[in-house]
Formats: sequence, structure tokens, C-alpha cells
Amino acid sequence: MSALRIVFVTGLSGAGLSQAIKSFEDLGFYCIEHLPPVVLDAAVAALEESAARDVAIALDVRSDSRLGDAGAAIDRIIRTHDAKVLFLDAADELLVRRFSQTRRRHPFAQTGSVREAIEADRRLLAPLRERADIVIDTTSLTQGALKERIATAFCPDGPVRLAVTFVSFGFKFGVPTDLDLLFDVRFLRNPNYEEPLAGQTGEDAAVGAFIEDDPSLEPFLAKVADLLDYLMPRYLAEGKTQLTVGIGCTGGRHRSVYVARRLMQRFADDTRLSLAFEARDLARVA
Repeated sequence: MSALRIVFVTGLSGAGLSQAIKSFEDLGFYCIEHLPPVVLDAAVAALEESAARDVAIALDVRSDSRLGDAGAAIDRIIRTHDAKVLFLDAADELLVRRFSQTRRRHPFAQTGSVREAIEADRRLLAPLRERADIVIDTTSLTQGALKERIATAFCPDGPVRLAVTFVSFGFKFGVPTDLDLLFDVRFLRNPNYEEPLAGQTGEDAAVGAFIEDDPSLEPFLAKVADLLDYLMPRYLAEGKTQLTVGIGCTGGRHRSVYVARRLMQRFADDTRLSLAFEARDLARVA
């Protein structure tokens, strides 16, 4: 049996296949969309030679006969690999509404109504639904809830974690463009006006001691930590997997660095999170 683990992502058009693939990507899977069944064996052989170990594949199950039969292709892989079939379903009313709202054409809507196209889709995919290992009805699921269902089914030993990056920066060099949250710490006492602290950074103990002596620091840290503790599980519930928190001071070398480090310490033991730190302007000199 190959070490490669494969999930075949199938289901009705409009039931959330693209969102499912994005969820698998967030969970660390190597993902392939719209793969013709005729090239599945070659693709899997190539993946076995790569560093990939967890793979999610959305086959083009509506291809004509010249591009291969999806069911037969899946059967061949299942015989020699650790492979599962995920099928995404949804109520007809929801599917009709989704195609109406997005103004996308249903793959089977060349003639007839959207409802007729959905019925044709169901008939074609009935064999795949019948043999699916897991069926998820997305009718009432948000994107975050769908990701949680996928994580529970295919990553039971590794819950979805929120990747949180604390970025310290200096306002004089511009605000980072990728921030989700921003906190301005220029109200704290500035070590840059004290010798010999000006030549040091927020990573140095003397600078840390100077900032800690500011009575505004601890209340600020407590309030920001409380806000983040409230927001982060809600971001996770809505399907967000990355959060970038900016901490800015004037030059990005003292206060912002120290505060970002302190906030990271507050969440160091939180298993829901994967933490990182970036000191954008630490080495810059005004």
C-alpha cells in the first residue's frame, strides 16, 4: 500500500466543491481540481515521487468518454492506495438559488431549466454518491462549518489551527498592507529618547524594562489580549486560517517589537493557534 493518502472530492455542481478544495489546502493537502480521469493514474504516479503525502483530487466527473470514466479511475486507485471518496450534496432549492445568485451556468443547463440540470447531475453522480465513504450535506453549512466537518473526517488527530502572525513595524516606513488588525503603541514612553537605549531594540532587556515601567503597558496588553481571545475562535468558526496582527510604533525598533513579543507570550500555550513573529523594521535606521 502506498504511503500516499488520497481524498477524491466529488459532488453536485453548486454544493461547494471549490470551498472544499480550499479547506483541504488549508489543512495541508496538495490539491488538484478538474483532473480528467484518463490522466489520474499518471498524476498519482507523479505524486508518489514527490514530497506530497496528503492529496485531495477533484476529478472532472462530467468529462465525455474520451477523457475517461471517473468511477473506474477511482476504483483502480483505491485498490492500491489509502483513498477515500467525499461526496458533497445539497438541497435542490439551495442549488437553484446559488446558480441564480452567482449567474453561473450549470454544466447541464445547455437546454432546459436549472432544476432539470440539477436532476441530470444527480442521475449522473448517483453511483459516486452510493459508493462515497463520507457524504456531507452543505445546505445549512457555512464555509467555516464545512471546513470543520472536513477536518473532523480527514484530520482527526490535528484540529484546524489559526496561523497568527504578530508583525512589529514603524509608521514612518508605512503600514503593512496585509494586516487584519492594527494596534498603535506610540502612546507608550519612547526608549529612543533615552541613552543608551536608542541604539538597542525591543529584544534587549534594558529596553523591555524601560517599557515595562510605563503604567499604561499592562492594562493595554490585558485589553488587547482579551479582544484577541474573543475574536480568534470566531475567525476560526468562519473558516479563517490566517490572522496578521500589526503592532506599530514610530520607528518599529523598540515599543512595537517588545509589545508584539509580549502578546505572543500571552497565547504561547493556546493549542488553537500557530504563532509567528515578524519584526519588519528592526534593522532599519531612520
